[in-house]
Amino acid sequence: MTTAAARKHGSFRLNVVSRKAETLFHVILGVFALACIIPFIFVVIISFSSEESIRQVGYSFSPAAWSLDAYNQVFNLGDALWRSYFNSFLITIVGTVASVAMCVLYAYPLYRKDYRLRGFFSFLSFFTMIFGGGLIPTYIICKNLLGMSNNYAALIVPMLVSPFNIIIMRTFFQTSVPFDLIEAATIDGSGEYTTLVRIILPIVKPGIATIALLTALGYWNEWFLCLLYVTDRKLYPLQYLLMEMQRNAEFLARNSSMIGASGASAISSLPSQTMRMAVVVFIVLPIACAYPFFQRFVVAGLTIGSVKG
Repeated sequence: MTTAAARKHGSFRLNVVSRKAETLFHVILGVFALACIIPFIFVVIISFSSEESIRQVGYSFSPAAWSLDAYNQVFNLGDALWRSYFNSFLITIVGTVASVAMCVLYAYPLYRKDYRLRGFFSFLSFFTMIFGGGLIPTYIICKNLLGMSNNYAALIVPMLVSPFNIIIMRTFFQTSVPFDLIEAATIDGSGEYTTLVRIILPIVKPGIATIALLTALGYWNEWFLCLLYVTDRKLYPLQYLLMEMQRNAEFLARNSSMIGASGASAISSLPSQTMRMAVVVFIVLPIACAYPFFQRFVVAGLTIGSVKG
């Protein structure tokens, strides 16, 4: 059926593609998906390889020998490992919820055309994104002035406000929420917080999910704050604990010549290379499992929270 005939019979649709084009799109997306998945599969295979296999054939999809030495070395941490997992989950969940709430509450007034100070606060947010106070003043304020040392606040509060996320959220408000909707809600007697919670937030759910994902990734991968403000091992997040373990193993490997023959032999058998990959698996796997959760909210926001014309 030609295009003119399809238009005449009312069966013409812009989103219809030919079978060949659809097959081509599937192949392209499949290759892209494999390009994203194969590196992680490669890391998992290396983590299960023996250290001797890496010395012989290097990194390979088919190692000469398989081994669980890297994972045994990590699990030897015992309670410290599970405590660090708990710390990372607690910091990520609490920090993400608090940061997203502050981001939404900051970006919403910047979107409102009737807010007189929105230009000033927009400039203030943008200015802090370009110019920072520096590490030393930040350290003095956080540790000495605010007392954020050896507590969870030191790992959460410094990352609560992100100017980049605020700008993204404000832009999402501007492109997704018509201002007439707020005026209509005000005429119907809706208060500011009622309008925001019951009308605006369901519409911007995809933007909130995006900001939450970016924030969760930031908190989950953060280790530098622990290096600055925390000395209590009970507060170590997973990333810093595993990084410290990897650093100690590399230090022993570099200084094995200063130890006796028996000690050098034991150090040389440590799975330093495979342990690095096992650490990557421990860090990436939990946050990778969170992607479907955020994707569900994005899809729900696009389908349920949309505004019909």
